[in-house]
Amino acid sequence: MTNQIKIAVIGVGRWGVHLLRNFLAHPQVDVVAVVDPHPERLAAIKQQFHLDDDVVLTTQWEDLKKVPGLTGVAIATPATTHYALIKDALQNGYHVLAEKPLTLDPAECRELCQLAEQHHLILMVDHTYLFHPAVEQGQAVVQAGKLGDLRYGYATRTHLGPVRQDVDALWDLAIHDIAIFNAWLRQIPVKVQATGTVWLQRAGEQGEMREMREQGEMREQGRIANNYYSSSSPSSPSSQGLADLVWLTLTYPDGFQAYIHLCWLNPDKQRRLGIVGSLGSLIFDEMLRSSPLTLLHGEFEQQGNQFIPVNQRQVVLELEPGEPLERVCSCFVVSIFNNTPSEISSGWVGTQLVEILAALTVSLEQGGKPVFLNNCSQV
Repeated sequence: MTNQIKIAVIGVGRWGVHLLRNFLAHPQVDVVAVVDPHPERLAAIKQQFHLDDDVVLTTQWEDLKKVPGLTGVAIATPATTHYALIKDALQNGYHVLAEKPLTLDPAECRELCQLAEQHHLILMVDHTYLFHPAVEQGQAVVQAGKLGDLRYGYATRTHLGPVRQDVDALWDLAIHDIAIFNAWLRQIPVKVQATGTVWLQRAGEQGEMREMREQGEMREQGRIANNYYSSSSPSSPSSQGLADLVWLTLTYPDGFQAYIHLCWLNPDKQRRLGIVGSLGSLIFDEMLRSSPLTLLHGEFEQQGNQFIPVNQRQVVLELEPGEPLERVCSCFVVSIFNNTPSEISSGWVGTQLVEILAALTVSLEQGGKPVFLNNCSQV
């Protein structure tokens, strides 16, 4: 086996350009092609990264099939294109790293995972938070029992925009915190609930705008995928519109519950997640870049009919250095060389998360009615 693999990056927008940067820097990767529907983007990245003339720059997905020895592809295109692009890539023998979500339909996710297994190929999803040193360290703390008996979890993910016109705040924001809770607890929810509020894009107001946008996107993205499209789309509460504010409740097999607040209308940007136990709390606050993970010790001592706080102290946990996305790319490369799926973020992990989002969508449409996930895909 050669000590280098040939990779193509599909889509070099806001996130794809970071995938390209990391793969170009990886000593065991030879980036041989870049695909994007915008010729000006291709020209810009050629100049920005000083790409050699032998790197294929194209607006057409089909051109990749002419690249000799292509090993894998990294796909960072709109989620509506994922299913068809990933399926075609696997059928052509390419390993795949896909931007999250894997697709917008659980059945399609399962089909792709099975296809990858049939062809003995790696299918990995870029759930970057799962490779964040704070998330990895947090999982170790929780699993070591340092919080005592776990009581509940909470997360807040807010900002003033960007406001999506294709999906609601649930599909835009929730996947990160759900992935972290699942990783820290090493469980997946068995019951979910969601409620939401629409202010900006009510059903009657945004329907025509969405149709126009989708038609434009289909024409534009057709230059990448040559009309490879999935018919799937996330089910937003069509009777109301696209929810700007969403509240989630996740219930896990042991009864633990996590509460998540999502909104793209808050001027105060928050990226905070915590788990509370009988001996203390673990807080991941992404906005505190120098010290994002904190263990807050503290418990109650009962004196008569009073509960007195004791053993209170704060410990800022040291983290290993490293960019999470660099770890994602390295994991993909190692998985290809070892022909072993990623335990952290395989296609099946991505499928679980899409199934949870789909169940939450059903609950959202039904005004918060509990939805049970008895048949969630197993890794």
